[in-house]
Amino acid sequence: SEDPSVTLFREYLRIDTVHPKPDYDAAVRFLERVGTDLGLACQKVEVCQGRVVLILTWQGTNPRLRSILLNSHTDVVPVFEEHWTYPPFEAVKDSQGNIYARGAQDMKCVSIQYLEAIRRLKAEGKCFARTIHLTFVPDEEVGGHKGMEMFVQRPEFRALNVGFALDEGLASPSDTFSIFYGEKSPWWIKVKCVGSPGHGSRFISNTAAEKMHKVITSFLAFRESEKQRLKSDSSLTLGDVTSLNLTMLEGGVSFNVVPSEMAAGFDIRIPPTVDLKAFEEQVAAWCRGAGDGVTYEFHQKCMDQHVTSTEESDPWWKAFSGVCRDMKLQLKLEIFPAATDSRYIRAVRHPAIGFSPMNRTPVLLHDHNEFLNEQVFLRGIDIYAHLLPALASVPPLPAEG
Repeated sequence: SEDPSVTLFREYLRIDTVHPKPDYDAAVRFLERVGTDLGLACQKVEVCQGRVVLILTWQGTNPRLRSILLNSHTDVVPVFEEHWTYPPFEAVKDSQGNIYARGAQDMKCVSIQYLEAIRRLKAEGKCFARTIHLTFVPDEEVGGHKGMEMFVQRPEFRALNVGFALDEGLASPSDTFSIFYGEKSPWWIKVKCVGSPGHGSRFISNTAAEKMHKVITSFLAFRESEKQRLKSDSSLTLGDVTSLNLTMLEGGVSFNVVPSEMAAGFDIRIPPTVDLKAFEEQVAAWCRGAGDGVTYEFHQKCMDQHVTSTEESDPWWKAFSGVCRDMKLQLKLEIFPAATDSRYIRAVRHPAIGFSPMNRTPVLLHDHNEFLNEQVFLRGIDIYAHLLPALASVPPLPAEG
């Protein structure tokens, strides 16, 4: 008696696409099978060795118009099975209809919701002016560098003629639905401190450790100030403040040797409201203040700060928000606190909204016992079945003639 859409969702969840060795071939075969069953055109683009982007296309009646892009990623993050109630790749459904699996929220649910919404619309005999493309990309969970980042630079992406994109969001524990119109810029910084070495029994001056202490104190004092700013202003969300965490420490060879070099890694996520040049100057000042021989290097430095319009005068947002009003969906507009593939789409000047239709659901992405209730999942299909016709029927824009 299970809804066939739920059965398909659980089948996808059982495909093990967990890092470090995701079974991308199995995922692509599964999605290609579903796409063919729906009468969608299929295209595979190998952006680099072993990394394939699958494109499924529902051709519009006016292919010259810019298209709607429905993006999702196929990979999932690792699990610690000992902390799971059920095996994380068996998609067990409990008596309350909760489906437990890695990827249940992030984001295999959305992939199937796109497909099942299209199944419903095609069964109703619907067709729309604008073409709808679905892209299923690899490696989002490890930065998207061998996935969407490469794909948006390719002629196959440009040929999609994208006008507006939907990508993943987050679950919301409240009645509201979270809508993400922009993202923080992720910076991964490694600070290196060089100082005088020597025997561990002596008070050596100018040590790497003393400099590192000053560096960490400066960075974490800023972290505390941003944490308090978020805590003291109820109008702010995590996406509105700069998050900073010390994530790696390196140095030392023995208990009785004062090291000549130490290093620390910081994960910093900066909102689009922050002046990135000024922020880097602050980082440089913290390092200078720790003394000579203190340097920093970037392991990731995203400088794009494009956001998507949520003004009612914007035709894409007007179509999206109009459906939500008609369905009485309460929306909460936010900056995404982490990073998704939407940043690469926005960086090539296409508007993108992050949206996963999961309210009254705890946020469990990357967590133990990740689950999604089947009724929440099915309602998401219904929401997309209303959104897609509105977006694919946006009248021709001035730039489209």
